Amino acid sequence: MRRPALAALAMLIAFPPAAHAQDGAFSPPSDGRQGYWWYQAPPKPADDKPDPDALVKPAIPPMAELATWTPPKIRKLIEAQRDYAATVLTVDAVANFWKLEDFARRKARAFAGVTQIAMLQHPELNSRSANPMVGDARDQLLAQKDAVRRQYLRAHAGEFALVMFGRQTCGYCRVQWPIVQRFQDEMGWQVTLMDLDRRPDLGQRFGVEVTPTTMLIRRNSQQRMVIANGVEAYPNLIQTAYNAVRLLSGDIRPEQFLTGAGEEDGFFDALANGPVSSTDPRVIGGDLVNTGGRP
Repeated sequence: MRRPALAALAMLIAFPPAAHAQDGAFSPPSDGRQGYWWYQAPPKPADDKPDPDALVKPAIPPMAELATWTPPKIRKLIEAQRDYAATVLTVDAVANFWKLEDFARRKARAFAGVTQIAMLQHPELNSRSANPMVGDARDQLLAQKDAVRRQYLRAHAGEFALVMFGRQTCGYCRVQWPIVQRFQDEMGWQVTLMDLDRRPDLGQRFGVEVTPTTMLIRRNSQQRMVIANGVEAYPNLIQTAYNAVRLLSGDIRPEQFLTGAGEEDGFFDALANGPVSSTDPRVIGGDLVNTGGRP
């Protein structure tokens, strides 16, 4: 049988007479198959996702409703109105943006006013109770804190010492060393200068990489603590040494390292109203253990 006859026979088998029109023309199968291979790719679904960059006029609610919105929701509306106004550049759109900004300003002002009332009723939450802004009172407070620090450091002069690690080629070391010597003169501590050019092994032993480095060391103990890297002003050196001695002596916890002299149990004491970390021994199984607010 010739190839045309074979092709015709294949067509008759594939398309029975019911699949042909009365006029003899070919009609596709009724089951939806179309095309040369009885297949047509389905149409792509329409993308119904809105364009995030499309220009949309924000709906600004009445002021009474806006007053009930949370700050994040208000901020989103302000940003949307800003972008809309910057795009259309009409007077009304720009004015609406600044009306929203004015609303946010007045809301912040109202919050500040209520905050001041709360601070007056709860002085323990107000820094002014522990840090007066009036000049004479502030000078008196600073003098009192300095006296407490000096008395405490002098009382521990026989227990601790300062070591400054430096180099002959370090210009900053020549600035820091007189400051450390002043600490010795006023606090009665022993201070020592270690030259890392002569003893490089000390840098590795104590983990010193930067000079000058001032380290506080507890006598007859492995306890030590860096209290200054580089040049440090004398008042700051006293404050850091004071807190370092209290920490190594167990008088404060690490969370209280920024608590100054005379600030215990006050506004600037991180643990004044209870623990703030899960590692605090007063926290057991997520519950606070009442220890009278003390470390």
